[in-house]
Amino acid sequence: MSALPAPSPTALDAGLVQDLRAVFGDRLHLGEAMRAQHGGSEAHFNTVLPDAVVFARSTEEVVAAVKACVARDTPIIAYGAGTSIEGNTTPVKGGVTIDLSQMDQILQVNPEDFDVTVQAGVRREQLNEHLRDQGLFFPIDPGANATIGGMAATRASGTNAVRYGTMREAVLSLRVVTPDGRDIRTARRARKSAAGYDLTRLFIGSEGTLGIITEVTLRLHGIPEAILSAVCSFDTIQGAVDTVVQSIQLGVPLARVEILDDVQMRASNAWSGLDYPEATTLFFEFHGSERYVQEQVETVSELAQGNGGSAFRWSNLPEEREALWKARHEAYYAAIGLRKGAVGWPTDVCVPIGRLAECIAQTKQDLEAASIPAPILGHVGDGNFHVVFVLDPNNPAEAAEAEVLNARLVRRALDMDGTCTGEHGIGLGKQDWLVEEMGEGVEVMRTLKRAIDPNNLFNPGKIFAF
Repeated sequence: MSALPAPSPTALDAGLVQDLRAVFGDRLHLGEAMRAQHGGSEAHFNTVLPDAVVFARSTEEVVAAVKACVARDTPIIAYGAGTSIEGNTTPVKGGVTIDLSQMDQILQVNPEDFDVTVQAGVRREQLNEHLRDQGLFFPIDPGANATIGGMAATRASGTNAVRYGTMREAVLSLRVVTPDGRDIRTARRARKSAAGYDLTRLFIGSEGTLGIITEVTLRLHGIPEAILSAVCSFDTIQGAVDTVVQSIQLGVPLARVEILDDVQMRASNAWSGLDYPEATTLFFEFHGSERYVQEQVETVSELAQGNGGSAFRWSNLPEEREALWKARHEAYYAAIGLRKGAVGWPTDVCVPIGRLAECIAQTKQDLEAASIPAPILGHVGDGNFHVVFVLDPNNPAEAAEAEVLNARLVRRALDMDGTCTGEHGIGLGKQDWLVEEMGEGVEVMRTLKRAIDPNNLFNPGKIFAF
């Protein structure tokens, strides 16, 4: 929780203010309240104010803002819903934040091709509401009602990743404004291409450091005939993870499978009004035909019972499923609710699934010996799990303890040939670990950054330092 100085409120060039006012009118904000709203984070990072905030409504307006800022050597930060938790949008060098949330138009649905093109500010839930009548849905579900552009910029994942993949697999094409003000498209709508460099994947996960995503073309999927959710408690973390691994090894196409440890279940029961045992628990969801879903449930239920699991509590009623996954989505807030006035420090790692049980078990031992609450939860189907350190913001010793615990967790994951972050991104929080993980690969990233953004104006200070 290191402090970062807020830039002076008078730092913005008067000529730049005039240029931005000409494009955005009253959608240019210089007041402290709006700037503070765009300088904070969902997590433990300190608020740093941008010098101005503009609300864009078109790619052309983004281009105009970029050209005006670059002409005056002013940093630019793209902003969606503000749900990222590694300080990904914190304006550490001040500058102008371009809020894309008003770019919320669904531009083109192609049901016969199972794809859709949207502006970057479209929210995940908004998109699925629009698609429902056509029998289609967009499966990537990071929990928060994030914007599609932000999800692409952070390479988001989530509860459905085990079956449907992540944003890396979901995105067909992007429209991007580059640091020199060019408006480019990274690909067409074809499902595959061998045409030159894969520019789409270059910008996915770049956290706004290489370009500002303004439109996204996404793969869609048909809404399954049957959807069934199930909950199962376990005596041990090992038993829960073994159930998931064995299910995947048998080829069961789990749509969702989430793990919540005993601490998280206690928090979620209290926060969401649930009545599940306070024990390590798996939340499942199965998709397919009625018969196929029943076969999946029977297979996984047998595996769970063999690994010390309880009988399944299951439901195919939409309202019950929605309540279950709403509780999972609110797990972060439930965790913080364990202590009045606390702040959360969420972290995540991802390891090969064969090492997952070992990694979680060793992490659990560390957390049980800690002085701070720290629930475990995660997307065990793809080897990704989270820890939320629940901290007293007025006690520096707790932040120091969390730092040590986080370092042990990430080191453990790297030693198991995993990654320092499965889905949160690097942002401010894991830059040193990126160097540890990627080695000379980070210098290649720096080379790309220098080539595309030589003045380091797009979201400076993120992912790595120069």
